[in-house]
Amino acid sequence: MDQFAAKIETLEHQLMRAWMVRDRKAMRGMMSRDFIFHLGGSRGAILDRPSWLDASSGRFKLEAYRFGEIYARKLGKTAVFVTPVQFEMKMGAREWTGAFGLTDIWQKSRLRRNWQLVERVIARPESDEDMAAAIRDLQLWR
Repeated sequence: MDQFAAKIETLEHQLMRAWMVRDRKAMRGMMSRDFIFHLGGSRGAILDRPSWLDASSGRFKLEAYRFGEIYARKLGKTAVFVTPVQFEMKMGAREWTGAFGLTDIWQKSRLRRNWQLVERVIARPESDEDMAAAIRDLQLWR
């Protein structure tokens, strides 16, 4: 893993641990003011930063997580982090556990020059196992 990918992965683990212990201050420090959370799926939902911070430090609890294979890419002052992830979460009394896809977009802040999370997308993976192979068949660079 290159140095940049390791840096972004470290930030991801810090953010996840802050969510697990409901450390609102740590999460707020890692997120940009215009942060957006997207729940992907057949009926998606969006939370803004204040809503996410309130939910993730209260009713939306992360109890455990495990990243799969990590993809990180730097695009100037923007970074993309993508991984399959196993989550153990609760929304109030409702269990929400299993395999998900996680995509985070980070940007380098102008003032402090640190990486801040601007967008997070969590979605259930595609249930059609042949879809990945079908998409790979479309690749022109093979």
